[in-house]
Amino acid sequence: MHVLGRMGASDGPVGSLGRYRARDGSEGAAVGVDLDRPHAALVVGKRGSGKSYTLGVLAEECARASAVAPVVVDPLGPLGGLGAWGRVVAGPTVRASAVPPRSWPELVGLDPVSPPGALVWQAAAAADTLDGMCTHLEAATAEAGARRAATNHLELARSWEVFSPTGLDADALVAAPVTVLDCAEQSPGARDAVTYAVARALYDARLDGRLDCLPWLFVDEAHVAFDGVAGAALETLLTRGRAPGVSLVCATQRPGALPPVAASQADLVVAHRLTSEADVVALRACEATYVDGTLRERLPTERGEALVVDDRTESVHVVRVRERETAHGGASPRASAMAAATGRAEPKARSEGDGFGQA
Repeated sequence: MHVLGRMGASDGPVGSLGRYRARDGSEGAAVGVDLDRPHAALVVGKRGSGKSYTLGVLAEECARASAVAPVVVDPLGPLGGLGAWGRVVAGPTVRASAVPPRSWPELVGLDPVSPPGALVWQAAAAADTLDGMCTHLEAATAEAGARRAATNHLELARSWEVFSPTGLDADALVAAPVTVLDCAEQSPGARDAVTYAVARALYDARLDGRLDCLPWLFVDEAHVAFDGVAGAALETLLTRGRAPGVSLVCATQRPGALPPVAASQADLVVAHRLTSEADVVALRACEATYVDGTLRERLPTERGEALVVDDRTESVHVVRVRERETAHGGASPRASAMAAATGRAEPKARSEGDGFGQA
């Protein structure tokens, strides 16, 4: 088996990704992924090409490995099947103090240099809970309009129901073989807060030596996460996560919307089918001297196939991703399947005289 992301022999854990895909369409030798060391990986592909499916495959393999702890941020719901091997946390909560004071104005939609934004920043620096922040604002000596605006934005954050003094911490995140954070029913602001808090919690816990396992953070629809306050925490994992041993796997259908650091720092890139010019251009950051031709020419066209760029071994491979063992919820609903399930009869065929405008 060829192991992606690994130089030389090792006795460390390996995850099964799939098999080589030959030019004639036949399957070749098995292909694995190194799980012994931390990695920064990028999984890209247009809608329906298998991007989230592949993310689930990698999370399954991490769940099998000893001393590896996968944590999945699932903003849309297709990865909930992984809970069969661990647990799903629906509507996860985090501590208000998990988001740094400087990020609170942006989180609630305020300019940090505006009077209301500055008040929110001060309140977050003075209190560890959302209730404490609101109490601090009530006692603040500031213009009434600015104080009222700041309070209204904090009340908006309260309505997200995502902040709790007993919110998830690093120990809780790695307590199960795999933890899926189901954020499908949460607001964008709540998902942003969860992603930031989880990324920082795992990173800080490894820096402090409080975790005896290597966390892998999986983020689906990562272009959305990078566009908010969570982007700073994710970039920290990309650029500094290797030293403490925190891996990051980002999946997106819009690689062109990611910051350049996402592609440039990734040592593994798994590319499914892409057709948007902007998204194909974004992958050029992965084109190194060892790429034979261009990535554009080598991108797969079949669902489930992927072009894998392995920067650690400076090699490029075409892989057929293996089948999931847990349920995948990413398939689109079909009217025909719903009709069969509900027993709804097929409509009668349209006759010659059934056209609109006929008498």
